Amino acid sequence: MKQPQYQAEIEQPNPERRGLKKGLYLVPSFFTAANILMGFYTVMLSLRAFQQIGAHDLKRAAVYLDYGAMAIGLAVLFDMLDGRIARMTRTTTEIGVQLDSIADVVTFGLAPAVLAYVWGFGAALAEGTDLYNFALFIAFMYLMCGAFRLARFNVQASRPRILAEGTIKVDKKSFVGLPIPVAGGLVAAIVHFAPMPLVAYGADRAELYSILLIVLMGFLSILMVSTLRFSSFKTVGTKSRSMRTIIAALGIMLLIILFSRYVLLTIAVGYILYGLLSRMAGIFRRRPDLATANAHAKET
Repeated sequence: MKQPQYQAEIEQPNPERRGLKKGLYLVPSFFTAANILMGFYTVMLSLRAFQQIGAHDLKRAAVYLDYGAMAIGLAVLFDMLDGRIARMTRTTTEIGVQLDSIADVVTFGLAPAVLAYVWGFGAALAEGTDLYNFALFIAFMYLMCGAFRLARFNVQASRPRILAEGTIKVDKKSFVGLPIPVAGGLVAAIVHFAPMPLVAYGADRAELYSILLIVLMGFLSILMVSTLRFSSFKTVGTKSRSMRTIIAALGIMLLIILFSRYVLLTIAVGYILYGLLSRMAGIFRRRPDLATANAHAKET
């Protein structure tokens, strides 16, 4: 006997649930798109600031540079959210992973390099000199090292079993090499801390500060392609006692709102120093272990 049409419609799966599930895949992509938008916005503001420096309106240039630095700071937040939301909703896709890497190259690779050029050595150093050309080289290497670091991470994450022997495997608790959002965030935090272009400090001091900026970007480039491990903090808040983590996160957010110039710079520098000091502590811990093992081997 044929069932009534209305009963067949009741037994069909709810199409709204399928639509909702498909809509969840767009949420991480929305934050990734916002990440790219912040990088684009920073580049546009940096170009506008360069025009103002040429017109000798340094105060207006500082405003543009400050907004560009804050846009990179917002991009760091968007970059953290898109990954966490994708894992929480189980909507991680291959195209989303690749799009996230492209976004990071634009926002934390190209945008900080342009921002550092406009704020620092672009106007402070004489064009065509050896130091100016070397600064351009370091800015390009910063971008290339960041892109290489992201490519290495994608390969290790997607094909960990067929990598060459001896390659460091991906660990959820740590990153191999300095994450590019931290490197770009540090450059942005420095500009946000003192947004006035370096050319405003006089020729001699501007050249000295530009040299320090070049050294910093070169150091960040080396850290990104290194094999040093930096904590990912992905396991923070996953334990049952996560209320403390929520309270700490709210406290940090409030501090950032009230004292962003100091807190953001402290967080970026502290994260890098924590990774470096952890590495040094690990080396010193291994030496006594090796000495004990060698002594035990001689006794036996």
